[in-house]
This record gives sequence, structure tokens and C-alpha cells, in this order.
Amino acid sequence: MSWLLRHLFGRLPIGWLQLTHNRSRFAAALAGVAFANVLVFVQLGIMNSMAAATLRPYEFFQADVMISAGDANALNEGGNVARQWLLQAMADPDVTDGMGLFVANVPWDRVEKDISLTTFGIDPAKPGFLAPAIADDARLLSVQHATILDRLARGLARDEAAAIRPQTPLGFEAQGRRLTAYATFAGGGGFGGDGYMLVSDQTFLSLFPARSSGAPDHILLAVRPGADIEQVIGRLTTLISDQSLRIRSYADAAQEDLRYQQTRRPTGIIFGFGVLIGVLVGLIIVYQVLSTDVADHLREYATFKAMGYGQGFFLGIVLEEALVLGVMGFVPGLIVGTGILTLMGAITTLPLAMTPFMAISVLLGTLVFSALSGAIATRRLAAADPADLF
Repeated sequence: MSWLLRHLFGRLPIGWLQLTHNRSRFAAALAGVAFANVLVFVQLGIMNSMAAATLRPYEFFQADVMISAGDANALNEGGNVARQWLLQAMADPDVTDGMGLFVANVPWDRVEKDISLTTFGIDPAKPGFLAPAIADDARLLSVQHATILDRLARGLARDEAAAIRPQTPLGFEAQGRRLTAYATFAGGGGFGGDGYMLVSDQTFLSLFPARSSGAPDHILLAVRPGADIEQVIGRLTTLISDQSLRIRSYADAAQEDLRYQQTRRPTGIIFGFGVLIGVLVGLIIVYQVLSTDVADHLREYATFKAMGYGQGFFLGIVLEEALVLGVMGFVPGLIVGTGILTLMGAITTLPLAMTPFMAISVLLGTLVFSALSGAIATRRLAAADPADLF
């Protein structure tokens, strides 16, 4: 390491030598930086998994425009939309088809563990609104009380899910009804439920008799290929008389849901503060180590200052120490953080994983904040008189 730093800085690696002079302090400093990195990695991983889990259900469907109630900030929140607006929307020349989408949570009472399934009620006669991986099985939902089950649902054994097919369906009780799963799709657990389930709109209404077929949660619209979606939305806002409705492109609806989860829901705000706390912990640890190191070597710094070395020289030494701590503390933090995220993902079935973007972002952030800590730690030397230091 000394040889590498010598060639990198073009001088004796004074910062490295000072850090390694007290090996116990050096080890404690590296452990502190690694701990701060682990905090940031875990919080970033949870934030990324929340984003992936929020956008995941939108991938089950294919649409160009979505009409929702004015208070529908998320896919499974807000009021209902009158089906009459679907009929009015169909009057637009570029709207080719439409479908009402029902959404609710259905508890599946199991002996070993209850499962909460975010359930979507769809029209099985319109597979064009479903993702290709699901559309082929849409015809199975024409049977009353038939379902397509999330094989990655939290609490559902993988071998049990793998056995589900039309020839060997899985029967279970939910909402006082006997449901039968004839096929599966890949969903996965999220923050609002353990998994997903697709049923026909008629089966959905039998599960929730208080709901009305004339009031779905959302309306999905398909437009003519090549049509300008924004122009279609503009015409729909004048064509539909209820001005309280939210008429958006399907892609915009997904992104607005994501922003709502990250900036207005408590979970997103808490995870964001978790990242900030991890950064502050790392900043304080590095500053404390460098400040203590500067205090322990004031006489040596005074000698250099008396010899004519300027503040830039001292800043370079402390920045060298900060960068060494940042890089060497990042490596164990990356290893431990990856292990924790992998373990959490396996236990919770959330999409938790280390990504190259996370690793690079945290490394750059670690270097920047380590350098900032080093710059703060040298402030004492800038105002010190060599004569007072002896």
C-alpha cells in the first residue's frame, strides 16, 4: 500500500503511515466506516425494493391511459370510478378498447401462516390488457371462482405453487368462498401485501358483495397504434364531465404512484432519513478519527509549518488519510451489505439486492464525505502558530 500511495501522490505517504502507526485505532476507524456503509446500503436497498414493489403490479397489465378517482394516489388506494366514464371514453376515435379494474386485498387463512393477496378483478374476455406472460391463462378465469395465483407470494411454499396447473389445481378458502387456482404468475411480496391474485370481475364481486359492477377502482384504456396519448388525454378531459377524475397515461400513473410512496408515505420518508443518518454517522466517525490524529501529531505538523509548508500540504495529508479510510472501509461494508440484503430478500421475498449503481453511488459518496471530514479536521492547523505548538 505504501508503494502504491507513494506513486499516486508522488511523495512519502505520510497519511498512510500515521494511520497505520496506531493499528487498533485504524481498525476501529475502518469498522466505523464499514458500519456507516452498511447502514446506507441497507436503507438504499429497502428504498429500491419499495420502488420495485410499487411498480411491479403495473407490469401485470398493458394499457395506454388510466382513469382513476381524484384521491387515487396509488393503485390500491382511492375511491371508485363510475363505469359510465368508460362508455364516454370509448366515444373518442382513438380509443379502441377499455376495461374496468377492481382492486382489493383478500386474506387467505392458512393453518401455518395467513397470506394477504392484493387481488385484481379483470374481464377475462379482454386478455389484451394483460401482460403476455399472464394473457394466455386469462381464459381460465371464465370459470366462476377461478384464480391465477402469485407463485412467489410470501408464505406460499414453492413446491406447492409449482404444482398448480389446470390439471392439478389448488383449492383454498378466502372471504368465505372456495377459490381454485388453475395457473400461476410471477409477482412477489410487497410492502402492502404478501403477493397477488387475479380473478374475473364476477368472482371479485362475489368476494366483495358490497361492491358494484358499475364502480371499478380504475379504468384502463387502449388507444389506436400511432395515436398521440397526450392528445387523447386532452380530449378525454373535455369529453368526460367529471373533472375530479385523474386521467393519465398508464406510465405516468405508475411514476406518480412511485413518487407518492417515496415522498408522502411514512415508509418512504423513514427510509430516506435512514440513508441520511448513515451518511452522518460515517461523516462523524471519519471526522473524529482525523481530528484525533491531527491533535496527536500537532508537533510534527508544527515542524512542517515552520519549514514553510503551506495549508495545502497539510490538507493533502489529511485527505490522503480520509481517502484511505473511505476506500478501505467501503470494501467490508460492501461485502456485509450485500450479504444482509441477500438474506433479507430471501426471508421477506422483497426485491432486495445489491446493484452496481448502489455500489458506485455509495463509494463516491463515501469518498466525498471522507474528503469533507478531512477538510474540516485541518481547520485547526490553518489558524495555528508554529511557535504555540511547541
